[in-house]
Amino acid sequence: MPELIESCNLCPRMCGARRDAKRGNGYCRMGAMPVVARAALHFWEEPCISGTKGSGTVFFTGCSLQCVFCQNEQISVRREVGRALTARELSDVFFRLVEQGAHNINLVNPTHFASGIAEALRFRPLPVPVVYNSGGYERVETLRMLEGLISIYLPDYKYRDSALSQRLSGAADYPEHAAEAILEMVRQTGPASFDGDGMLQRGTIVRHLILPGHTRNSIEVLDWLKENLPEGTLVSLMAQYVPCGRAADYPEVDRRITKREYEKVQQHLFALGLDGYVQERKSAKKDFIPPFDLEGLPS
Repeated sequence: MPELIESCNLCPRMCGARRDAKRGNGYCRMGAMPVVARAALHFWEEPCISGTKGSGTVFFTGCSLQCVFCQNEQISVRREVGRALTARELSDVFFRLVEQGAHNINLVNPTHFASGIAEALRFRPLPVPVVYNSGGYERVETLRMLEGLISIYLPDYKYRDSALSQRLSGAADYPEHAAEAILEMVRQTGPASFDGDGMLQRGTIVRHLILPGHTRNSIEVLDWLKENLPEGTLVSLMAQYVPCGRAADYPEVDRRITKREYEKVQQHLFALGLDGYVQERKSAKKDFIPPFDLEGLPS
């Protein structure tokens, strides 16, 4: 497990930070060792990920995006919960989830710990697919370091509007980095491949969360996906937006999406003929946010 990163350039911030084992002065403010806030079966991903037995989700503390509306702000921004793990300990966490019946190991917000996660995945090969579940703000060079270790990529594509991505996520360069990253993910996994029970074994699902007041951005994202994704890449349109984090300070996003906004974006998705999933508006509840309580971690 890396105990020191002299100059970190894992994410597009490329801040060149020094990261000791448990401390770092970079944008994410995290050390080199992966810090985990929760590891448990999760049943609210796409059906081909959660299945009937659940996805073995491992939530990592810290983030390189800092979205103002983040529903996981407790761990992504405030970094209030988390335990640093060695490669052996993280591997053991993965295998305990497999023993509980997990269809896959789902790495949630793993970008800033990519080096340590890669080491843990090489420690012992897993008997189930590994899902890389990220905000989409990735460097292609980092993704190539993970090639062969990741079976399924589950990125967001949040924005095509640079001004919007700067205002809400502090990353004006998000649209181009996410676009390049998604194409690299698709190159690595190829088209979606399922087992006999309909569980995804390999492939890429691109998620897009509809934001209140920004249907034009959503339509531009869907247009880009239609023009650039090869056949066999899935799209997941998400309607679960609930004002969280610092959304109260940003009136434009301090509400749920309306039925009209939802239907407008959904109809555009259908008109484009994109294959994948559509989330219902009733999913916009804080009830689906898991507790970050160190569940599933070694003492």
